[in-house]
Amino acid sequence: MINYYEYETSPRKEKELPKRKKSETTVNTRDELRKQVKRAQIIETKKNIRHIIQIGIAFVVLLTISYRYALINSRFTEKESLKSTLSELQKQNAQLKVSIEQGMNINNIEQAAKEKLGMQKLDNNQKVYISLQKKDYVESHTSSTVQNEQESWFQKLLKTLKGE
Repeated sequence: MINYYEYETSPRKEKELPKRKKSETTVNTRDELRKQVKRAQIIETKKNIRHIIQIGIAFVVLLTISYRYALINSRFTEKESLKSTLSELQKQNAQLKVSIEQGMNINNIEQAAKEKLGMQKLDNNQKVYISLQKKDYVESHTSSTVQNEQESWFQKLLKTLKGE
């Protein structure tokens, strides 16, 4: 039987190909081919799984790095906000110190005492004058202590019994 014609300038016929008989060897080779195809598919699947795992690990590493960067960024912004709050409080503290120093004027204190506390300056009839003598009335006790040292314990006992 002729399998096909070739269309060219000179037509010629192909030779018939010998028919092969189905035998056990062809069945075995088909089974072996199927096994080889399955092995190749399994190997390909393992390679694909390995690539997927590597991509997953890379994703987890990048996610971890991004998370750490986000934490660092949030801490940095918190630190900067605390710094700005501190500088504002320091400015306010300096302003309060200046206002306290300005308010410590004697005229301001007197005015606040008159207005808020209702205080007044002393009048002459509210003042009391005391005259003191210029003589000093200090007595020294050195002589009595010397006498006590010269007395014996028996004499001291007799004085206490007499009530002296």
